[in-house]
Amino acid sequence: MLSKALMRSLFLPRGAFGKQALKYTGRALSAQPRDREIIKSRELEKEELRPLYMDFQATTPMDPRVLDAMLPYQVNYYGNPHSRTHAYGWESESAMEKARKQVADLIGADPREIIFTSGATESNNMSIKGVARFYKAKKKHIITTQTEHKCVLDSCRVLEAEGFEVTYLPVKINGLLDLKARSLPAKREICRSRNVFFHTDAAQAIGKIPIDVSDWKVDLMSISGHKIYGPKGVGALYVRRRPRVRLEPVQSGGGQERGLRSGTVPTPLAVGLGAACEIAQQEMEYDHKRVSVLAKRLVEKITSELPDVVMNGDPEQRYPGCINLSFAYVEGESLLMALKDVALSSGSACTSASLEPSYVLRAIGTDEDLAHSSIRFGIGRFTTEEEVDYTAEKCIQQVKRLREMSPLWEMVQEGIDLKSIKWTQH
Repeated sequence: MLSKALMRSLFLPRGAFGKQALKYTGRALSAQPRDREIIKSRELEKEELRPLYMDFQATTPMDPRVLDAMLPYQVNYYGNPHSRTHAYGWESESAMEKARKQVADLIGADPREIIFTSGATESNNMSIKGVARFYKAKKKHIITTQTEHKCVLDSCRVLEAEGFEVTYLPVKINGLLDLKARSLPAKREICRSRNVFFHTDAAQAIGKIPIDVSDWKVDLMSISGHKIYGPKGVGALYVRRRPRVRLEPVQSGGGQERGLRSGTVPTPLAVGLGAACEIAQQEMEYDHKRVSVLAKRLVEKITSELPDVVMNGDPEQRYPGCINLSFAYVEGESLLMALKDVALSSGSACTSASLEPSYVLRAIGTDEDLAHSSIRFGIGRFTTEEEVDYTAEKCIQQVKRLREMSPLWEMVQEGIDLKSIKWTQH
């Protein structure tokens, strides 16, 4: 059933477009009674066939409160936020600036430091390429890590082709940099004292852990809407004003967003991002505690029933809702296919279509066979205990079944050390 608020927002006021009122009714609402029943039954069938969603690192479902905030700007308040000669533009601009403040408040920034983008990929491209190209006469060295998102690594490779020097730092087995007793803020302080710009891709951290850009001493930060229960197609880039960070715009146009990101800001999406940030700020502590309990429940259920399960990454310094497990002697892709009732991933969403093991797991030193047997479980705001229990039960069941079919597992059960075997290729 649609909520009353949602129903009200789906209808424009009578006379809004002349003599006839425009109504957004959707197929089911506009269908004849008999057809409506057929459509409803088909929708129920589809719903029953859909797997449980346990892939919250790939994307998150939109929070209904975010949708409530967005809908008026989809149908009633549709003015261009950059049109400053009439009320339609003023309404949209006011909503856009409110959203900008909501994003800024979540990370302890000034609203003037927030640039709306289409997502974290664009924000990463803007920050890395924009800063490098603006300061290329004086600064030609970029430092990143081997475990960054593909858009970060590819942006660095593009700059390498333009003549920049790029250093790809390795990480420890837990996925963290070897800071050699220096805290992360201390490292950033060194960067600040030597006029080195510090960028962080916070797409997977924003709204999940407390962030204060002043304490973190970052100069640029990328934000994604659909990772925090907001809409897809919108994100933001934090660009520090004092000391000022300069960027060369990546795209040309009308000079919106302080001249850094040309193009009309989509007001409904910006409003959705702002609402998602405000909700995250209010409920972050509760969400974190709840996700931690569910994650612990999932891991304990699986590891209590299955031997030879390895948790990848640091057990303490990580977001509890992101669980990457390797099931020895089981092919990850085979396990994914067996777990058709649960939506999971074998790697990052941007590269999970590849059969190659996660480059992140390889970077932290995971053995090739374990990297091939990894599965990522994503737990979020709307995950239930029942879903966690069902996922654990199905996972245990299918891993046992696949291991029974594995000659390697049989050899291990017989006490054979697989590393002592000299394998030959044909």
